[in-house]
Amino acid sequence: MDSSAIPTPAPSGPSRQADLVDPFGRHVSYLRVSVTDRCDFRCVYCMSEDMEFLPKADLLSLEELDRLCSAFVARGVRKLRLTGGEPLVRRNVMSLIQSLGRHVHSGALDELTLTTNGSQLARFASDLRAAGVRRINVSLDSLDPDRFAALTRWGRLEQVLGGIAAAKAAGLAIKINAVALKGVNEDEIDRLVAWCGDEGHDLTLIETMPMGDIDGDRTDQYLPLSMVRARLMERWTLDESDHRTGGPARYVTVRETGGRLGFITPLTHNFCESCNRVRLTCTGTLYMCLGQDDAADLRAPLRANASDDDLHMAIDEAIGRKPKGHDFIIDRRRQKPAVARHMSLTGG
Repeated sequence: MDSSAIPTPAPSGPSRQADLVDPFGRHVSYLRVSVTDRCDFRCVYCMSEDMEFLPKADLLSLEELDRLCSAFVARGVRKLRLTGGEPLVRRNVMSLIQSLGRHVHSGALDELTLTTNGSQLARFASDLRAAGVRRINVSLDSLDPDRFAALTRWGRLEQVLGGIAAAKAAGLAIKINAVALKGVNEDEIDRLVAWCGDEGHDLTLIETMPMGDIDGDRTDQYLPLSMVRARLMERWTLDESDHRTGGPARYVTVRETGGRLGFITPLTHNFCESCNRVRLTCTGTLYMCLGQDDAADLRAPLRANASDDDLHMAIDEAIGRKPKGHDFIIDRRRQKPAVARHMSLTGG
């Protein structure tokens, strides 16, 4: 059971150990952690409407998540992103975020951040800032209230925009993530670019990823970002940028607004050659690649004893299996996902 507060270790960072390097010489410096598979939305490209979530008993406790994250920080992870599902719906999750903030304050971690749907930001924005979070990603695929409700099934645009405003007021930098969906929101991308420019937010566009059964046909959703970019260039001047956040997005600067625009293209132009990321689920399963099924169980060595020796051995063995790249495709013949698990389980 989650406690209301995680006992905070000494403020110094974790004992330094050898960095994590995969078989292709890539340093693993970025860990994404799904703290829950649950969400208060049911976005049409992410989940089926009638989702079956994991039993709460299967989830790692907040204390266990803290220990696992700290083990990765000790191995050279410099960026830690909390995801879900929706991370802010997990009970007492702020105690975990506040505890992990010690690694930012000690200098062991460059960045502690999270990806959220924005529904809970009005409640937690100030606390996030106080805990050491400086930047967040907010998923927002439409600025039209009716379309937003249809895309999220359960979401309200007014609530999310209020949360974004609260985060901005708290001093958090905000990047908007929008999944480009053919015939759904492709006519809004110009509007999103303009709105983000006006509000001072970066924007990243994402191709839909073939993960999990979503009660629909992904071939109808897929919109190549190469096409989107070509359309945008009819209105906007897109200047190449060397800006990087540690993630897979490739950025340009929109000259007319001064804002940054990123493209995440797992299908038309994958980003595997520079992959520095691994993903940890809320059950302690480590996925070395978002687009592969190979995984390592870290819950067993975590719970085996109080020492982290077995845990570090399991992490080393897992990183030694990190593949060169993913196998994402849109399967138009079988209309099945390339990966069976839902994005909400892996941690987007």
